[in-house]
Amino acid sequence: MGYFITFEGVEGCGKTTQIKLLSEHLSGRGISTTLTREPGGCPIADKIRSILLDAENRALSPLAELMLYAAARAQHVTEVIAPALTAGKIVLCDRFCDATLAYQSFGRGIDRDVIDTLNRQACQGMVPNLTVLVDCDPRIGLERARRRIEASSGPREERFELEALAFHQRVRDGYRSLADAEPDRFVIIDGSDTIEAIFTAISTQVLTRIPEALRAVC
Repeated sequence: MGYFITFEGVEGCGKTTQIKLLSEHLSGRGISTTLTREPGGCPIADKIRSILLDAENRALSPLAELMLYAAARAQHVTEVIAPALTAGKIVLCDRFCDATLAYQSFGRGIDRDVIDTLNRQACQGMVPNLTVLVDCDPRIGLERARRRIEASSGPREERFELEALAFHQRVRDGYRSLADAEPDRFVIIDGSDTIEAIFTAISTQVLTRIPEALRAVC
């Protein structure tokens, strides 16, 4: 079995930059990795992603949003995550089940039991071995995210960036609450530092936690 690492954080925290840097770093050391993301990660889930992140779909109800995330995750786990872990790879996933708790429970207010039930079904027994939480003030993160969106030539994935600041503050509080509840799984990284300093902190933590057997085999 491989090793499952997820990256979490509010919009614009820098986790996507950092997970790509980590993937390159591990690959450079000869460690076999699979880099993926949620929502998305495979063709069917990517189509669901386009619905979830499109600002034109702001009328999407919280419950419908939750169901779409669960559907995308179920396909993603079946098609990408489970096979990669079975093959002994290190899976690096940009968001996973903790994002659903932070955004749909703490952010939207959906009952935690409902989300836990859906997550159990969608995750199919896949639980992260390590979760890197890139913690960031939502004000800073949203400004970064908006600059990224304006500079992008691709689809404007900004449905969440258009939410009120209070929503993003609840999401951040949710993430920190989840991290406090599982300190052995979560590593909290200060997302306000430089890209280089953040990467040094993350890579140091990750390399000390990856099982020696995986480092030797990969």
